[in-house]
Amino acid sequence: MNQLTEKSIGCPYCGETIDVLLDAADLDQQYIEDCQVCCKPIIFKVFEDADAELGVNVYSEDDAF
Repeated sequence: MNQLTEKSIGCPYCGETIDVLLDAADLDQQYIEDCQVCCKPIIFKVFEDADAELGVNVYSEDDAF
């Protein structure tokens, strides 16, 4: 069973800080979740940092990456 990791992110639309759960199964994946505050779609990219911990970058639909 995969362990979930809780992280705080800032919504790229409204700026509110929200807590999200990251799953190691999503490593190197991209997915979309709606902001819990403003309901706009946030693009999530899950990665593993140098300390082998899960991290996430978030983008709005208008951000180029």
